[in-house]
Amino acid sequence: MNNQNWMIAMKEELSMIEKNKTWILVERPRNRKVIRVKWVYRTKPNVDGSINKNKARLVVKGYNQIFGMDYLDTFAPAARLDTIRLLLVVATQKDLRHYMKIDFQ
Repeated sequence: MNNQNWMIAMKEELSMIEKNKTWILVERPRNRKVIRVKWVYRTKPNVDGSINKNKARLVVKGYNQIFGMDYLDTFAPAARLDTIRLLLVVATQKDLRHYMKIDFQ
């Protein structure tokens, strides 16, 4: 695999971070440590084994953070649409509308 392909994948990841406004760059407060990041690379194959796409993700080394000092809130990743559909199907099959604030009409 060519390094140029990974550079393209990294640029795509950075452009998506900017587009989605996932985070903003700010100046570091003097009394705080920098929380480092790392790149995680993954090659996504096609069914026949050929390369479909190179995927690069920029992830935060959050294990270095201390609750109350480095952060106060925690955030869950967004649920995939197929997971939400599955939950709604199960809730409908088990007639759980009384426990949910959703009207299945």
